[in-house]
Amino acid sequence: MIEIENLTMNYGDLRALDGLNLTIRPGELFAFLGPNGAGKTTAMKLLTGLMKPDAGRVRLCGHDIQQEPLLAKTLLGYVPDVAVFYEKLTPVEFMDFIAELFEMDRARAASETDALFTKFALHEHARQRIENLSHGTRQRLAIASALLHDPKVFIIDEPMVGLDPIHARTVKREIKERSQSGTTVLMSTHLLNIAEELADRIGIIHHGKLIALGTLEELRRQHEQRGARLEDIFLSMVE
Repeated sequence: MIEIENLTMNYGDLRALDGLNLTIRPGELFAFLGPNGAGKTTAMKLLTGLMKPDAGRVRLCGHDIQQEPLLAKTLLGYVPDVAVFYEKLTPVEFMDFIAELFEMDRARAASETDALFTKFALHEHARQRIENLSHGTRQRLAIASALLHDPKVFIIDEPMVGLDPIHARTVKREIKERSQSGTTVLMSTHLLNIAEELADRIGIIHHGKLIALGTLEELRRQHEQRGARLEDIFLSMVE
C-alpha cells in the first residue's frame, strides 16, 4: 500500500507538488498521468525517498519513507525513467550486487535471477558489459533488478521506454500479474493507451495538483464523455 498525505514540494517560487493526497491499495495497478512539468517525476522521487518534501508524508506498507527509510525501501522496487547502472558490470554481476543490497539468500537470488532473465530474454546478454547493451535491453534489466527481491510496492516511471512490441507485451503482462498477486504497482507514463489497457485506477496531475481520480469508467462519467478514450478525457482536462 502507498499512502500519500498532503505531499508538497517547492523549487524556489515554483510549487511542483501542491498538497497531494492519495491512497493506492494493495494489489492495485495505478497509473499516474500528466503533461510535462505537471509534477509526476517530483512525486515519484518523493515516494521513493530520493528527495525530502517540504510538507506531507509518504508511507509504504505503513512505514514512513523519511522516518523509516531502510525498512520502507526493503519493500520497494523502483525503475526510474532513465535507469542508472554500474556500466562495467555484466547483468549477472549487477543482479548479484542488487541481491547483496537486499541481503538475499544466494540460492534464492540465483533462482530468481534465472527466472527473470528467462522472462525478459536477458540470458544471451548475461555476460556482456552493461555499457554495451541496447537501450531496450537496459530497460529490461532495470525492471528485472527492481523485481529481484519480490517487492511489495513497485514504482516504475515510463515502463515501455525503448521496448519493442514483443518485450513491451512481456513487461505489461509482468506488471499486471504482479498486481494481481498483491503487489501495489504505481506507473507513470505518457502512453495513454498503456494506462487505458492496464490500470485499475488513473490519476491525472496538472500544475502539481491531482485534478482527476478514478477508473476509466468513473472518469468518463465525471466528464460526461461516455465511451470516450482516455486520450480525449486527458486532453480535455489539461489543454
